[in-house]
Amino acid sequence: MILLSFDIEEFDMPLEYNRQISFEKQLDVSTEGTYKILNILKNHSVKATFYCTANYAMHKPDVINAILEGGHEVASHGYYHSDFKPEHLLQSKLKLEEITQNPVIGYRMARMMPVDEREIEKAGYIYNSSINPTWLPGRYNNFSKPRTWFKFHNVLQLPSSVSPLVRFPLFWLSFHNLPMGLLKFLCKTTHKKDGYLSLYFHPWEFTDLDKPDEYNFPGYVVKNTGEAFVKRIDDFIAWAKSMVYGFQRTDDFVMQLRK
Repeated sequence: MILLSFDIEEFDMPLEYNRQISFEKQLDVSTEGTYKILNILKNHSVKATFYCTANYAMHKPDVINAILEGGHEVASHGYYHSDFKPEHLLQSKLKLEEITQNPVIGYRMARMMPVDEREIEKAGYIYNSSINPTWLPGRYNNFSKPRTWFKFHNVLQLPSSVSPLVRFPLFWLSFHNLPMGLLKFLCKTTHKKDGYLSLYFHPWEFTDLDKPDEYNFPGYVVKNTGEAFVKRIDDFIAWAKSMVYGFQRTDDFVMQLRK
């Protein structure tokens, strides 16, 4: 089983690299990428989960409707992408439920940062997908966390997939920079060990990020973005289906675990 997920947010990443970007442009970039993702998923008849900020959803309800019409899950990615308060956990859930008219049972913290699990439970979420169980300088230090799903404070934790033994992260940057043959091997090995893969991406990866004057991103971020990434993900899904791996929304996967 493969759980594909996409973090739909204001594209504020240029601010991390000392570049200004208008809010309208942030929305436009994320929207462009989201429609490309929806097209890929539709072509392969695959369902996925979209973690959306309430801020993005309020400004782009048409995109949220397109996600729902495609049969995908909408989960919470917080209220804003670059501002967090504990009260945003419940506020974002309620706002997304108002917009989607569907229950919102899952949460992912922006940038996979730590979040208080007791606050997640209090806000009424059933699952949390905010852990990358590996070590990356200045970002993650989660070697002590389980590699696969576990329960904590009555919330099911669904970490991002990492390979067995060395815990090599199978996240968005890996899909841009590794040769596809090696990436498929690591995914195959991990799937055999765990029985599933939990993979996450962002819509802006499906747009052209190789714009030094606008974004100032390093080479490992811009590599294989835009149409090259559309082809990579299209190829990966086709390969996964040839391996007879199924695809599932995260909420469906979680509810099966709870039975």
